[in-house]
Amino acid sequence: MTRPAGRALATATLAVLLAGCGGGAGNTGSDGTASDRPGTTAPQSPTGAKSTRPLERSVPVGLRIPAAGVDTPVMRLGLAADGTVQVPPVTDDDRAGWYRHSPTPGQVGPSVLLGHVTVGTHGDGVFRHLARLHRGDRIETRLENGAAAEFTVTAVRTVRKAEFPTDDVYGDVKRPELRLITCGGPRVGEEYRDNVIVFAALSATRPAPS
Repeated sequence: MTRPAGRALATATLAVLLAGCGGGAGNTGSDGTASDRPGTTAPQSPTGAKSTRPLERSVPVGLRIPAAGVDTPVMRLGLAADGTVQVPPVTDDDRAGWYRHSPTPGQVGPSVLLGHVTVGTHGDGVFRHLARLHRGDRIETRLENGAAAEFTVTAVRTVRKAEFPTDDVYGDVKRPELRLITCGGPRVGEEYRDNVIVFAALSATRPAPS
């Protein structure tokens, strides 16, 4: 389950965490809820989804999202000295990062991964097309022990950073789920007004080699 500390940190950390991460295309609901972009809804279970057995804890090392053109290594992220969540470094070999105080992908609870949309003068970030995802798209995470966890997107939401849905992202859930977070919406200087959040549920697993 998600540690209570993770939820307590979320409100204070995520607006800072993704303040300069970049932005993406896509319409944004003015009330900070799910936008009216086709395929964007509130989080819900995939239709007809069967229960999939959770995996043992193992750190993610790779992330693949065919519909968003993502195939990236994954680094570990912790907390910065000021208590905010770390972000991947702004480099030309931009990678996604897994927040290590969340469950690993395939464990029960919401596993949280972060990425940039733009990376300064280096151009597009690894999550530049995250807002294009729709319900039913597939996400695959590769784990350190050789196992893999596949998730199915259940919702894509664009929300104002000031109205970040802390409980929806960090709150305890009774099955393995995934949260992918980046920036979106209008850009003012080096900052973006909104966050794009992808919600996904575990749909298949490949066990670690024996």
